[in-house]
Amino acid sequence: MAPAAESHTPDDVPEGKRVAPLELFYDLVFVFAVTQVSHLLLDDLTWNGAIHAALALGVVWWAWNYTVWVTSEVDLDPVAVRLLFLAMMFASLTMAVAVPDAFDRYGLLFAGAYMAIKLGRLVFLTVGGAHPSAIGPSRGTRLLVWFIASGVLWVTGGIVEGPARVGVWMAALAIDLVGPLVMYWTPGHQRLPYSLWRVELSHLVDRYETFVIIALGETIVLTGATVSVRGFDDERFAALALAFVTTATLYLLYFDHFPRVARRALVRGSSGIHLARDAYMYLHVVLVAGVILSAVGDGLVIERSTQAADAAQVVVICAGPALYLFGHVIFRLRITSSLSTVRLVGAGACVLVGLIGSAMPAVLLSALLVGVLIVVIGAESAGSASVRRPEPA
Repeated sequence: MAPAAESHTPDDVPEGKRVAPLELFYDLVFVFAVTQVSHLLLDDLTWNGAIHAALALGVVWWAWNYTVWVTSEVDLDPVAVRLLFLAMMFASLTMAVAVPDAFDRYGLLFAGAYMAIKLGRLVFLTVGGAHPSAIGPSRGTRLLVWFIASGVLWVTGGIVEGPARVGVWMAALAIDLVGPLVMYWTPGHQRLPYSLWRVELSHLVDRYETFVIIALGETIVLTGATVSVRGFDDERFAALALAFVTTATLYLLYFDHFPRVARRALVRGSSGIHLARDAYMYLHVVLVAGVILSAVGDGLVIERSTQAADAAQVVVICAGPALYLFGHVIFRLRITSSLSTVRLVGAGACVLVGLIGSAMPAVLLSALLVGVLIVVIGAESAGSASVRRPEPA
């Protein structure tokens, strides 16, 4: 986090749309969805399992993205909108249930539920009281074209089996990811202007902060469940304590100061929608992936404790904090155009710890990673304090 930026106060940032209880209720499904993705990786610590987990996370993240952006734009009070929102919630729950077998027997169910969520977004813009320019023929037609283009591949992937499913779904997800990036360009037409998206930026920031909490909650669930199943002893208690400290440091790294800076940059800037699309829709999933990997890594440490982790386990244990810190680096770079050297060095330190990770007990490996995170927080706090300290007269 930039020390200079932290000296600003957010008092002049206007109040925006508040997060509705119905939106928080909807998020409960994604607590379960993130848990499903975590177990997908935990049950298959191979490159194949990593690809499956990454693809599943991409779908879960993008499904949530669709809902967040549209609910930042429409009025949730009408009964028809609430019923549609609950229907999308059920589709999300169905998708989450299918995650463990998405690459086996439930492929079509997984893809179909995801398509239902995407279709719900289009209906939302029609019945949800969006600004007239947001539901005009230009935008609606473009969204429908991209919906059909990826939808054919999602359904096809649900029908085929084996590696072909992964390949087809990766192509389908790529289309979904590219759509907002090129502002739903179609041949013979220019890209849609950012002004068509009449979202409440402050509300949008609140929603993404909520998803980070969801991901952090998964670390609590996974570590607590692992200890509950394996039983308490001195070593597992130490691993549980380290897992909790890890989660606490991840929380502090995200929520201590910088969200206010990011909110100010979005709301006060002239290109808020563009900035929000890049920093939140695309870059935030890197942070979420880091938290999920940290949760899986904490679970592995609790299971092994005094034993040395194998190569695949070391990669997961160290990749979580490293990816999380790196995610903060690129997020801040996009928001403030400044580089967080401390966090970048911290990410590198996590990688270096991983190089010697197989030569020590898993609990010691975890302790070293926790030490890196604490040093990063301490270094930033010291830098912030030096900036705020008044110069002597």
